[in-house]
Amino acid sequence: MRELHFKDNFWNCELTCTAGYDTILQHLNDGKKTCKEIEDFIKARAAIEEKYAKELLNLSKKVCGHNEMNTLKRSLDVFKLQTEQVSTSHLHLAQAMRDEAKKLEEFREKQKDARKRVEQQMDTLHKQKATQYKKTMETKKTYEQKCRDKEDAEQTMNRNATTSNAKQQDKLYAKAQQAKQSAEEADKIYNQNVLALGKMREEWLNEHIKACEMFEKQEAERIGVLRNVVWTHLNQLSQQCVSSDELYEEVRKSLEQCDIQEDIEHFINLRRTGDKPPAPVPYENFYSNQRAMPNRQPPSVTRRGAAPPPPNTEADVVYSTINDPGYSVIRY
Repeated sequence: MRELHFKDNFWNCELTCTAGYDTILQHLNDGKKTCKEIEDFIKARAAIEEKYAKELLNLSKKVCGHNEMNTLKRSLDVFKLQTEQVSTSHLHLAQAMRDEAKKLEEFREKQKDARKRVEQQMDTLHKQKATQYKKTMETKKTYEQKCRDKEDAEQTMNRNATTSNAKQQDKLYAKAQQAKQSAEEADKIYNQNVLALGKMREEWLNEHIKACEMFEKQEAERIGVLRNVVWTHLNQLSQQCVSSDELYEEVRKSLEQCDIQEDIEHFINLRRTGDKPPAPVPYENFYSNQRAMPNRQPPSVTRRGAAPPPPNTEADVVYSTINDPGYSVIRY
Protein backbone atom coordinates (compact mmCIF):
# COMPACT_ATOMS: atom_id res chain seq x y z
CA MET A 1 0.00 0.00 0.00
CA ARG A 2 1.32 3.41 -0.97
CA GLU A 3 2.35 5.57 1.95
CA LEU A 4 0.75 8.97 2.37
CA HIS A 5 2.86 12.09 2.90
CA PHE A 6 2.21 15.73 3.69
CA LYS A 7 3.78 16.92 0.45
CA ASP A 8 1.24 14.98 -1.64
CA ASN A 9 -1.95 15.82 0.19
CA PHE A 10 -2.02 19.48 1.22
CA TRP A 11 -2.30 21.42 -2.03
CA ASN A 12 -5.00 23.80 -3.30
CA CYS A 13 -6.26 24.60 -6.74
CA GLU A 14 -5.98 28.34 -6.21
CA LEU A 15 -2.44 29.66 -6.39
CA THR A 16 -2.85 32.13 -3.54
CA CYS A 17 -4.74 29.75 -1.21
CA THR A 18 -2.76 28.50 1.81
CA ALA A 19 -5.44 26.29 3.38
CA GLY A 20 -3.37 23.10 3.05
CA TYR A 21 -0.30 24.71 4.57
CA ASP A 22 -2.40 26.25 7.35
CA THR A 23 -3.93 22.85 8.11
CA ILE A 24 -0.47 21.37 8.64
CA LEU A 25 0.56 24.26 10.89
CA GLN A 26 -2.60 23.90 12.97
CA HIS A 27 -1.89 20.21 13.46
CA LEU A 28 1.69 20.92 14.49
CA ASN A 29 0.53 23.55 16.96
CA ASP A 30 -1.92 21.04 18.43
CA GLY A 31 0.95 18.57 18.74
CA LYS A 32 3.01 21.21 20.52
CA LYS A 33 0.18 21.65 23.02
CA THR A 34 0.12 17.89 23.59
CA CYS A 35 3.85 17.95 24.35
CA LYS A 36 3.27 20.74 26.86
CA GLU A 37 0.36 18.88 28.46
CA ILE A 38 2.39 15.68 28.92
CA GLU A 39 5.33 17.73 30.18
CA ASP A 40 3.08 19.41 32.77
CA PHE A 41 1.56 16.04 33.70
CA ILE A 42 4.96 14.51 34.43
CA LYS A 43 6.04 17.58 36.39
CA ALA A 44 2.86 17.37 38.47
CA ARG A 45 3.44 13.66 39.09
CA ALA A 46 7.01 14.43 40.14
CA ALA A 47 5.70 17.01 42.62
CA ILE A 48 3.31 14.40 44.04
CA GLU A 49 6.14 11.88 44.37
CA GLU A 50 8.32 14.45 46.12
CA LYS A 51 5.55 15.40 48.53
CA TYR A 52 4.83 11.74 49.22
CA ALA A 53 8.53 11.07 49.80
CA LYS A 54 8.82 13.91 52.31
CA GLU A 55 5.69 12.80 54.16
CA LEU A 56 7.00 9.24 54.20
CA LEU A 57 10.35 10.43 55.54
CA ASN A 58 8.64 12.32 58.36
CA LEU A 59 6.58 9.23 59.11
CA SER A 60 9.69 7.05 59.33
CA LYS A 61 11.04 9.38 62.04
CA LYS A 62 8.05 8.83 64.31
CA VAL A 63 8.34 6.61 67.37
CA CYS A 64 7.27 3.09 66.47
CA GLY A 65 7.79 0.21 68.90
CA HIS A 66 10.08 2.16 71.23
CA ASN A 67 9.18 -0.08 74.17
CA GLU A 68 9.61 -3.34 72.28
CA MET A 69 12.65 -5.56 72.71
CA ASN A 70 14.64 -8.36 71.16
CA THR A 71 13.67 -9.79 67.73
CA LEU A 72 10.44 -7.81 67.27
CA LYS A 73 12.30 -4.58 68.09
CA ARG A 74 14.92 -5.44 65.47
CA SER A 75 12.16 -6.10 62.91
CA LEU A 76 10.47 -2.79 63.71
CA ASP A 77 13.81 -0.97 63.37
CA VAL A 78 14.26 -2.56 59.93
CA PHE A 79 10.68 -1.57 59.10
CA LYS A 80 11.39 2.09 59.90
CA LEU A 81 14.74 2.02 58.10
CA GLN A 82 13.28 0.54 54.93
CA THR A 83 10.40 3.02 55.06
CA GLU A 84 13.03 5.74 55.02
CA GLN A 85 14.71 4.02 52.08
CA VAL A 86 11.37 3.90 50.23
CA SER A 87 11.09 7.64 50.84
CA THR A 88 14.55 8.16 49.34
CA SER A 89 13.69 6.06 46.30
CA HIS A 90 10.57 8.18 45.70
CA LEU A 91 12.71 11.32 45.86
CA HIS A 92 14.99 9.82 43.21
CA LEU A 93 11.91 8.94 41.14
CA ALA A 94 10.67 12.53 41.38
CA GLN A 95 14.03 13.83 40.14
CA ALA A 96 14.10 11.29 37.30
CA MET A 97 10.64 12.43 36.22
CA ARG A 98 11.74 16.06 36.25
CA ASP A 99 14.72 15.12 34.07
CA GLU A 100 12.39 13.48 31.55
CA ALA A 101 10.10 16.50 31.59
CA LYS A 102 13.13 18.74 30.99
CA LYS A 103 14.15 16.64 27.98
CA LEU A 104 10.64 16.92 26.58
CA GLU A 105 10.69 20.69 27.11
CA GLU A 106 14.03 20.99 25.29
CA PHE A 107 12.69 18.84 22.43
CA ARG A 108 9.58 21.00 22.19
CA GLU A 109 11.62 24.21 22.09
CA LYS A 110 14.01 22.74 19.52
CA GLN A 111 11.13 21.84 17.21
CA LYS A 112 9.58 25.25 17.79
CA ASP A 113 12.76 27.06 16.72
CA ALA A 114 13.25 24.88 13.63
CA ARG A 115 9.62 25.27 12.62
CA LYS A 116 9.74 29.01 13.18
CA ARG A 117 12.55 29.44 10.64
CA VAL A 118 10.60 27.47 8.04
CA GLU A 119 7.40 29.35 8.81
CA GLN A 120 9.12 32.72 8.39
CA GLN A 121 10.54 31.66 5.04
CA MET A 122 7.19 30.31 3.88
CA ASP A 123 5.35 33.43 5.06
CA THR A 124 7.75 35.55 3.00
CA LEU A 125 7.16 33.37 -0.06
CA HIS A 126 3.40 33.49 0.46
CA LYS A 127 3.46 37.28 0.59
CA GLN A 128 5.71 37.53 -2.46
CA LYS A 129 3.57 35.03 -4.34
CA ALA A 130 0.39 36.91 -3.46
CA THR A 131 1.97 40.23 -4.44
CA GLN A 132 3.24 38.88 -7.73
CA TYR A 133 -0.08 37.20 -8.49
CA LYS A 134 -1.93 40.44 -7.82
CA LYS A 135 0.52 42.37 -9.99
CA THR A 136 0.19 39.81 -12.75
CA MET A 137 -3.60 39.94 -12.67
CA GLU A 138 -3.48 43.75 -12.83
CA THR A 139 -1.15 43.70 -15.85
CA LYS A 140 -3.42 41.09 -17.43
CA LYS A 141 -6.41 43.39 -17.03
CA THR A 142 -4.35 46.27 -18.46
CA TYR A 143 -3.23 44.08 -21.35
CA GLU A 144 -6.78 42.98 -22.12
CA GLN A 145 -8.00 46.58 -21.99
CA LYS A 146 -5.21 47.70 -24.32
CA CYS A 147 -6.10 44.92 -26.73
CA ARG A 148 -9.74 46.05 -26.75
CA ASP A 149 -8.62 49.62 -27.30
CA LYS A 150 -6.48 48.46 -30.24
CA GLU A 151 -9.38 46.56 -31.75
CA ASP A 152 -11.69 49.53 -31.31
CA ALA A 153 -9.16 51.84 -32.92
CA GLU A 154 -8.69 49.49 -35.89
CA GLN A 155 -12.42 49.02 -36.35
CA THR A 156 -12.98 52.79 -36.24
CA MET A 157 -10.24 53.32 -38.81
CA ASN A 158 -11.66 50.66 -41.12
CA ARG A 159 -15.22 51.97 -40.86
CA ASN A 160 -14.11 55.50 -41.76
CA ALA A 161 -11.69 54.46 -44.48
CA THR A 162 -14.05 55.48 -47.32
CA THR A 163 -15.96 58.32 -45.73
CA SER A 164 -13.25 60.40 -44.12
CA ASN A 165 -10.65 62.58 -45.74
CA ALA A 166 -6.96 61.85 -45.81
CA LYS A 167 -6.24 63.92 -42.72
CA GLN A 168 -8.85 62.11 -40.67
CA GLN A 169 -7.62 58.77 -41.95
CA ASP A 170 -4.07 59.65 -40.95
CA LYS A 171 -5.32 60.61 -37.51
CA LEU A 172 -7.28 57.38 -37.12
CA TYR A 173 -4.33 55.38 -38.43
CA ALA A 174 -1.98 57.06 -35.92
CA LYS A 175 -4.47 56.33 -33.13
CA ALA A 176 -4.72 52.69 -34.18
CA GLN A 177 -0.95 52.40 -34.29
CA GLN A 178 -0.67 53.97 -30.86
CA ALA A 179 -3.26 51.54 -29.51
CA LYS A 180 -1.41 48.67 -31.14
CA GLN A 181 1.85 49.79 -29.60
CA SER A 182 0.23 50.17 -26.17
CA ALA A 183 -1.30 46.71 -26.50
CA GLU A 184 2.04 45.21 -27.45
CA GLU A 185 3.72 46.97 -24.51
CA ALA A 186 1.00 45.76 -22.17
CA ASP A 187 1.37 42.28 -23.59
CA LYS A 188 5.11 42.40 -22.93
CA ILE A 189 4.64 43.56 -19.34
CA TYR A 190 1.92 41.01 -18.74
CA ASN A 191 4.07 38.25 -20.17
CA GLN A 192 7.00 39.31 -17.97
CA ASN A 193 4.81 39.21 -14.90
CA VAL A 194 3.46 35.81 -15.84
CA LEU A 195 7.03 34.55 -16.20
CA ALA A 196 7.96 36.13 -12.85
CA LEU A 197 4.90 34.56 -11.24
CA GLY A 198 5.80 31.22 -12.78
CA LYS A 199 9.29 31.50 -11.35
CA MET A 200 7.86 32.51 -7.99
CA ARG A 201 5.45 29.60 -8.16
CA GLU A 202 8.25 27.12 -8.83
CA GLU A 203 10.23 28.48 -5.92
CA TRP A 204 7.16 28.29 -3.68
CA LEU A 205 6.38 24.74 -4.83
CA ASN A 206 9.89 23.59 -3.95
CA GLU A 207 9.85 25.32 -0.57
CA HIS A 208 6.36 24.02 0.16
CA ILE A 209 7.51 20.47 -0.52
CA LYS A 210 10.59 21.00 1.68
CA ALA A 211 8.43 22.50 4.42
CA CYS A 212 5.99 19.57 4.22
CA GLU A 213 8.84 17.09 4.43
CA MET A 214 10.36 18.94 7.37
CA PHE A 215 6.99 19.21 9.14
CA GLU A 216 6.24 15.55 8.54
CA LYS A 217 9.64 14.62 9.95
CA GLN A 218 8.96 16.78 13.00
CA GLU A 219 5.57 15.14 13.45
CA ALA A 220 7.12 11.67 13.28
CA GLU A 221 9.77 12.71 15.82
CA ARG A 222 7.15 14.24 18.09
CA ILE A 223 5.01 11.11 18.10
CA GLY A 224 8.08 8.95 18.71
CA VAL A 225 9.36 11.16 21.50
CA LEU A 226 5.98 11.32 23.26
CA ARG A 227 5.61 7.57 22.94
CA ASN A 228 9.06 7.02 24.45
CA VAL A 229 8.47 9.59 27.20
CA VAL A 230 5.28 7.91 28.35
CA TRP A 231 6.94 4.50 28.05
CA THR A 232 9.88 5.68 30.14
CA HIS A 233 7.49 7.24 32.67
CA LEU A 234 5.72 3.91 33.10
CA ASN A 235 9.04 2.08 33.36
CA GLN A 236 10.07 4.47 36.13
CA LEU A 237 6.84 3.77 38.01
CA SER A 238 7.27 0.03 37.53
CA GLN A 239 10.88 0.20 38.70
CA GLN A 240 9.76 2.17 41.74
CA CYS A 241 7.32 -0.61 42.58
CA VAL A 242 10.11 -3.18 42.20
CA SER A 243 12.47 -1.11 44.34
CA SER A 244 9.82 -0.60 47.00
CA ASP A 245 9.05 -4.31 46.99
CA GLU A 246 12.75 -5.12 47.42
CA LEU A 247 12.93 -2.77 50.39
CA TYR A 248 9.74 -4.20 51.86
CA GLU A 249 11.19 -7.68 51.34
CA GLU A 250 13.96 -6.75 53.77
CA VAL A 251 11.28 -6.04 56.34
CA ARG A 252 9.59 -9.37 55.61
CA LYS A 253 12.92 -11.18 56.01
CA SER A 254 13.44 -9.43 59.32
CA LEU A 255 9.94 -10.42 60.42
CA GLU A 256 10.73 -14.02 59.53
CA GLN A 257 13.53 -13.83 62.08
CA CYS A 258 11.12 -12.52 64.69
CA ASP A 259 10.66 -15.44 67.13
CA ILE A 260 7.58 -15.13 69.32
CA GLN A 261 8.76 -17.64 71.94
CA GLU A 262 12.23 -16.12 72.01
CA ASP A 263 10.80 -12.65 72.62
CA ILE A 264 8.58 -13.98 75.41
CA GLU A 265 11.53 -15.75 77.05
CA HIS A 266 13.69 -12.66 76.59
CA PHE A 267 11.12 -10.55 78.43
CA ILE A 268 10.81 -13.16 81.16
CA ASN A 269 14.56 -13.36 81.70
CA LEU A 270 14.89 -9.58 81.71
CA ARG A 271 11.98 -8.68 83.95
CA ARG A 272 11.26 -11.76 86.08
CA THR A 273 10.25 -11.05 89.71
CA GLY A 274 10.05 -14.54 91.20
CA ASP A 275 9.08 -18.11 90.48
CA LYS A 276 6.88 -18.91 93.53
CA PRO A 277 3.26 -17.85 93.82
CA PRO A 278 1.86 -16.46 97.06
CA ALA A 279 0.39 -18.93 99.62
CA PRO A 280 -3.39 -19.17 99.71
CA VAL A 281 -5.16 -16.96 102.25
CA PRO A 282 -6.85 -19.22 104.83
CA TYR A 283 -10.23 -18.65 106.39
CA GLU A 284 -9.89 -17.51 110.00
CA ASN A 285 -12.92 -17.80 112.29
CA PHE A 286 -13.12 -14.91 114.65
CA TYR A 287 -13.98 -17.03 117.68
CA SER A 288 -11.57 -19.77 116.81
CA ASN A 289 -8.85 -17.18 116.71
CA GLN A 290 -9.89 -15.97 120.18
CA ARG A 291 -9.66 -19.49 121.63
CA ALA A 292 -6.35 -20.07 119.94
CA MET A 293 -4.69 -17.01 121.50
CA PRO A 294 -2.18 -18.38 124.07
CA ASN A 295 -1.75 -15.24 126.21
CA ARG A 296 -5.44 -14.65 126.85
CA GLN A 297 -7.01 -16.75 129.64
CA PRO A 298 -10.72 -17.28 129.80
CA PRO A 299 -12.49 -15.81 132.90
CA SER A 300 -12.81 -18.12 135.96
CA VAL A 301 -16.55 -18.24 136.21
CA THR A 302 -18.82 -21.18 136.41
CA ARG A 303 -20.57 -21.75 133.17
CA ARG A 304 -24.28 -22.14 133.35
CA GLY A 305 -25.78 -25.33 132.23
CA ALA A 306 -27.44 -25.85 128.98
CA ALA A 307 -30.70 -24.12 128.38
CA PRO A 308 -33.79 -26.13 129.17
CA PRO A 309 -35.52 -27.59 126.19
CA PRO A 310 -38.27 -25.38 124.74
CA PRO A 311 -41.94 -26.23 125.14
CA ASN A 312 -43.37 -28.67 122.65
CA THR A 313 -45.76 -26.03 121.36
CA GLU A 314 -43.14 -24.93 118.90
CA ALA A 315 -41.55 -28.25 118.13
CA ASP A 316 -40.21 -27.00 114.79
CA VAL A 317 -38.11 -24.20 116.30
CA VAL A 318 -34.44 -25.02 116.77
CA TYR A 319 -32.35 -23.00 119.22
CA SER A 320 -28.59 -22.73 118.76
CA THR A 321 -26.08 -22.54 121.58
CA ILE A 322 -22.87 -20.58 121.77
CA ASN A 323 -20.94 -23.73 121.12
CA ASP A 324 -22.67 -24.29 117.82
CA PRO A 325 -20.55 -23.34 114.83
CA GLY A 326 -23.33 -21.23 113.38
CA TYR A 327 -23.99 -19.23 116.50
CA SER A 328 -24.21 -15.47 116.12
CA VAL A 329 -25.19 -12.62 118.35
CA ILE A 330 -26.92 -11.01 115.39
CA ARG A 331 -30.56 -11.81 115.33
CA TYR A 332 -32.49 -12.01 112.12
